Amino acid sequence: MVAESPRVAMVAGETSGDLLAGLLLDGLRARWPAVASMGIGGPRMQERGFHAWWPSERLAVHGYSVELVRRLLGILRIRRQLRARLLADKPDVFIGVDAPDFNLGLEADLRAAGIKTVHFVCPSIWAWRADRVEKIRASADHVLCIFPFEPELLARQGIAATYVGHPLASVIPRVPDKAAARAQLGLAVHDEVLAILPGSRSAEVAYIAKPFFQAAALIKKARPAIKIVVPAVPALRARIEQIARECGVLDALTIVTGQSHSVLAACDVTLIASGTATLEAALFKRPMVISYHMHPISWRLMRRKQLQPWVGLPNILCREFVVPELLQDAATPDALATAVQDWLDARLLDPARIQRLEQRFTALHDDLQRDTPRLAAHAIQNLLA
Repeated sequence: MVAESPRVAMVAGETSGDLLAGLLLDGLRARWPAVASMGIGGPRMQERGFHAWWPSERLAVHGYSVELVRRLLGILRIRRQLRARLLADKPDVFIGVDAPDFNLGLEADLRAAGIKTVHFVCPSIWAWRADRVEKIRASADHVLCIFPFEPELLARQGIAATYVGHPLASVIPRVPDKAAARAQLGLAVHDEVLAILPGSRSAEVAYIAKPFFQAAALIKKARPAIKIVVPAVPALRARIEQIARECGVLDALTIVTGQSHSVLAACDVTLIASGTATLEAALFKRPMVISYHMHPISWRLMRRKQLQPWVGLPNILCREFVVPELLQDAATPDALATAVQDWLDARLLDPARIQRLEQRFTALHDDLQRDTPRLAAHAIQNLLA
């Protein structure tokens, strides 16, 4: 019977999806110790007994031209094979974890065949993907949401959803240990520290790193004692070092592999590319300057789809500009450097401003922290009842 030991098929792409799916499997195993899970997943899922028919890295898209086409064709082939396998031996429920371009179409086909479907992480219909509402309605019997305002938005569209909290709020401590993080990175307690996070994808680094490092040069000139730390994704470290060298600031930076959480915990301010990392910075209660830059055509297309004035997650969640956003043409080195130094100066000249921001981010942390494994498993149990 389903109530005793359901068969759960899942697809999770990228490291973040593997983390979410691992938490969900914890909740499912607590509710159903004999639960069977299979599909596409990463190491965290496999540690929890997940049978990976394909590893999640097979869904990663990188490279250009011929390589990109080859990767996309391979992904489409995997999806066809997975669909056929699941339709031939139907699971009790299919859970697509993020990766909407891969999962939503697959979910629609499985749902049409009578398989219960769940989508974990609501696509950003509240930002610039309103066109996905119809696709979600056709694909998912239930959506597990990581932001508190999303279930109401989906309910207006006739889509059942449950808020399960954001897992990062449970991973990141409510009161970060700045001193310990600085000791780990070889920084002194009284150092003035700027963290620069130019993105975790090659396309982001290509467009964002140069103005960020040019701004770093201006900041270093104005504040010679400042320490500037850059956490780099291992695969992009060489490229980041190359851009820093071209900007003449390589010797002024401390570039570390990974360790983004330690760097955010240690810093006073961060200059950061828009994305999930901005939410991490908010949960570490750090002042930040959010920026983004992309190909001009992509920028024009995105702006036409944008549904609200904010791009950075901290501002979206707080519903106001609590931190500055400098995007596209506004992201000049001078503007970025000025905005960063405004926060650095506030630490001495206007500490109440910093305190207000920390209080706002602490309230946000509390709003996002929930027992994600239990809530997600409960929602799936109700769907299968």
